[in-house]
Amino acid sequence: MLDAKIPSGNLDDKWVDYKGHCKLVNPANKRKMEVIIVGTGLAGASAAASMAELGYKVKAFCFQDSPRRAHSIAAQGGINAAKNYQNDGDSVFRLFYDTIKGGDYRSREANVHRLAEVSTNIIDQCVAQGVPFAREYGGLLSNRSFGGTQVQRTFYAAGQTGQQLLIGAYQALERQVALGNVTMHTRHEMQDIVKIDGKAKGIIARNLITGELEKHFGHAVLICSGGYGNVYYLSTNAMGSNVTAAWKAHKQGAYFANPCFTQIHPTCIPVSGDHQSKLTLMSESLRNDGRIWVPKNLGETRKANDIPEADRDYFLERRYPAFGNLVPRDVASRAAKERCDANYGVGTSKQAVYLDYAAAIERYGKIEVSKQGLSDVSTEQIIALGKEVVKEKYGNLFNMYSKITGENPYEVPMRIYPAVHYTMGGLWVDYELQTTVPGLYALGEANFSDHGANRLGASALMQGLADGYFVAPYTVGNNLADDIYNAAIPTTHSAFEEATQKVAERIASLKNINGKQSAESFHKRLGKIIWNECGMSRTAAGLKQAIADVQALKKEFWSDLRIPGEINEYNPELDKANRVADFIELGELMCVDALAREESCGGHFREEYQTPEGEALRDDENYMYVAAWENKGAHEWELHKEALKYEVIKPSQRNYK
Repeated sequence: MLDAKIPSGNLDDKWVDYKGHCKLVNPANKRKMEVIIVGTGLAGASAAASMAELGYKVKAFCFQDSPRRAHSIAAQGGINAAKNYQNDGDSVFRLFYDTIKGGDYRSREANVHRLAEVSTNIIDQCVAQGVPFAREYGGLLSNRSFGGTQVQRTFYAAGQTGQQLLIGAYQALERQVALGNVTMHTRHEMQDIVKIDGKAKGIIARNLITGELEKHFGHAVLICSGGYGNVYYLSTNAMGSNVTAAWKAHKQGAYFANPCFTQIHPTCIPVSGDHQSKLTLMSESLRNDGRIWVPKNLGETRKANDIPEADRDYFLERRYPAFGNLVPRDVASRAAKERCDANYGVGTSKQAVYLDYAAAIERYGKIEVSKQGLSDVSTEQIIALGKEVVKEKYGNLFNMYSKITGENPYEVPMRIYPAVHYTMGGLWVDYELQTTVPGLYALGEANFSDHGANRLGASALMQGLADGYFVAPYTVGNNLADDIYNAAIPTTHSAFEEATQKVAERIASLKNINGKQSAESFHKRLGKIIWNECGMSRTAAGLKQAIADVQALKKEFWSDLRIPGEINEYNPELDKANRVADFIELGELMCVDALAREESCGGHFREEYQTPEGEALRDDENYMYVAAWENKGAHEWELHKEALKYEVIKPSQRNYK
């Protein structure tokens, strides 16, 4: 069994005791130590800013032309924190409980409780940075609800929370760049980890402008490169998002945990055709006020606004009355798929359901009438007032939907359908966020640790900033305290030379295939295999077929890939081929993991294991563990198990009814 290094003692005291007893590095020694951070989204930018503020010499890498282009910027709806401003019963324990339950009892108690504890600090930090959170009339920060909760704990900045939080972290990072404490390497992509005596001591990075391979030393390496949702090709992730940094770490000995735990977000704009290269997310915050429904009658041909209430099936409210439209994402996604599979879907594709704001507009309009003391108000005036309120809360999201679909969501219901969004799996890390490779850490979505089999909405931003601002500075320092006697290793060391040579040979091998097919075409085919057999539902037969199909695709990729251009120049097709090669190997492991987990939990839905009502059926006796996979060679992995022990919360069948 794996050792997660969870501190002893009561759950409430673990993090406090850890901070009180961890080893420290004095300021003079911090200035001698170098830390490499790969990725500059919320986790990476906050970690780089925090470590540099402490005095470490930080080298940060991102493949974009600016940290501000990290995919964290795309998060819309909000960030969770247990401040209980609404006085509606929220608490650190409630956030901890909701997160454990939402993850279907497949996450580590100690990490989740720590996340809930530091959540309140994140909001204070971001307010101090000037993040323009929405506020109530009296000046207090405003909150709204997200799926999987019965309280309002989500702080937001209209529908662009991720952008505002990233700007805050980016400003903190750029301050350290200006002070000379951070060296920023943009347009650089990590190609491999360098290990010396079994410890991570640096990376090999490719300059994406010149094609040059560069060697960089670090006393510690932090992987903050996000998730791997683009293995499906169509996802809500930025097209550049990839698994390469995490996958290179995996092939160097870092175990990959729970790769089959993928989150399907219920509130996305439906696929419109094979021409698409990505999907667009409509924030989960829209479920706070919008109502989701399909027609009650098969073969319904009337327009949405012409269908009377009696002929509408508000299926989430019907099936889950306690939570209604705010059930967790995995539950909402499966319910929408079930209705569409039963031929109640809407739109030309019939692979969509309605998200309707008519009732919310009317409700807000009546509130405005009361607030303004108006009388003899017409229905049209009520609707107009309600639209203004909705516009203030969600206007940029409505505008985005209108631009993409050509429809006015203030007038007609939106059409939505589930799509790949977030990955709960990632590099296995212990309580200190350290992987199975000493000196190598993983933060944010790149690790597996906090969300179990399903992430609650508005918790990704919370985890990324918690890891970067408040966890890594303690845990990395605790381990670097033993490294203060070790001078920086020159990059002329044989380990750096050998790693560089290995990377160069792999790139040359890709370039020299000289086949006929593009990396993009292989990626699209991979995505269809993984979506069809390891997407919203899985079966043993389908997963076995997918494994065979992915292995065949890998063989074809390495024999018929064509990459135009040259190696030592700006060559995005070469960059893409590198990433797709890693996605293909990851796709196989995802199916291997999904096949081995003979239960349904959270986002992992095996059709063979479900309740009579169609809900996920867990097997706690046999599968209450983290599946951590060790790479043993081509098409070969060894399973290591971290037993999950629940000392405070008793696992039970999830019930949102």
